[in-house]
Amino acid sequence: MNYYFNKTLQGNFDDIIVKVTQGLKDQGFGILTEIDVQETLKNKLDVDFKKYKILGACNPPYAHKALLAEDKIGTMLPCNVIVQEVKNGTIEIAAVNPMASMQAVENKKLEKLAEEITEKLETFIKKL
Repeated sequence: MNYYFNKTLQGNFDDIIVKVTQGLKDQGFGILTEIDVQETLKNKLDVDFKKYKILGACNPPYAHKALLAEDKIGTMLPCNVIVQEVKNGTIEIAAVNPMASMQAVENKKLEKLAEEITEKLETFIKKL
């Protein structure tokens, strides 16, 4: 089982961030965090790095159900989605596969939730 779903698009990095954010919203996710890895590495290490953002996506109803089923599940939240420029104008979007990450958690109540979130993230990637 792959630990992520991905798709490559052609376009402007910032425009694709907007498209990804809207695509996640269409599946019931909001963005809790946005980490600009390129900017962080430049500021902290004076390293030049490609355009790379990590979006922390959360679907509140599912997050709430997961937290009720397993109080430590917050260590695996939110669902991370990356947007990276692999070359000029070629952008890869990758989302975590919740089924892969949930294998480590032995809680039957979470299996159905993980399946449903996986379906939503797969749908999001396919629709990009």
